[in-house]
Amino acid sequence: MHKPVLTEELIENLAINPHGIYVDCTGGGGGHALRVYKKLSSDGRLIILDRDEDAVKRLKEIFDGYNNVNVVQSNFADVDSVLKELKIARITGLYADFGLSNYQLMDEKRGFSFRKSGFLDMRMDSSDEITAYEVVNNYPKETLINILKKYGEEPFAGRIADSIVKKRVLKKIESTSELASVISEAIPKKFHKHGQNPATKSFQAIRIFINKELEAIESLLNKIEKIVEKGGRVVFISFHSLEDRLVKDMLNFYAKDCICPPEFPECRCDKKKTFRLITKKPITPKESEIKRNPLSRSAKMRVAEKVI
Repeated sequence: MHKPVLTEELIENLAINPHGIYVDCTGGGGGHALRVYKKLSSDGRLIILDRDEDAVKRLKEIFDGYNNVNVVQSNFADVDSVLKELKIARITGLYADFGLSNYQLMDEKRGFSFRKSGFLDMRMDSSDEITAYEVVNNYPKETLINILKKYGEEPFAGRIADSIVKKRVLKKIESTSELASVISEAIPKKFHKHGQNPATKSFQAIRIFINKELEAIESLLNKIEKIVEKGGRVVFISFHSLEDRLVKDMLNFYAKDCICPPEFPECRCDKKKTFRLITKKPITPKESEIKRNPLSRSAKMRVAEKVI
């Protein structure tokens, strides 16, 4: 069963207007969406997005017969296009949980996890062409190093890429367990962290690269100014520093009135703040939630409210 993270905190900070229009950018298992829906009246509306075909099928089953819920297969980077298609100009609020769902992690056919051996896929949208198999077995060593460093912040990127290239010359790396083994052997034993698989950062890096996850988050953040109405709130849940940094920096930018260099005697940029920060520091899960769901440990929630 999928366990959504920071659910109570999401409901509290979204400050739901029962008559409002809300967008769930990452429908997943529907846990957050069901809780938000319960807060809406019959004239409220919930639009649920997910780029994963399996997730969309599940969500359509869950919300079958709900007249004020739209389930749409779409990358949240295209949220503005979805709203245009639905003839919605502005929304009351929006939220996104950037983590993988348990369904994706536990399905070995999807190839996301080293916990269950499966074909190296890692695509969130199965219609995308590039798989993890393609990246691992065909990309040049320097490109692999760059991917592991940029998207996984992996200090042993060079050693790992070198091991991958040497291994694939002898035999193609086809499964998640094979790749995890190659990575684990490339990292010196003394740097294996207790409680964390040595392949964690590399798997994250390859997945982010294949699915263009950071580009999608950036695109979403660039669009919230135009689609959220005054008084509406946005809530973002991140699971690693790359995501959280993007969210933090963009919300801080929106919350500033002037971005002129300090040496300027007066403001020349004419920038006006469009959001106020509800959370100066991120909200993190309580110990009780971490005990129930250890995968929630790294979650960070940031919230902002539209002011104009």
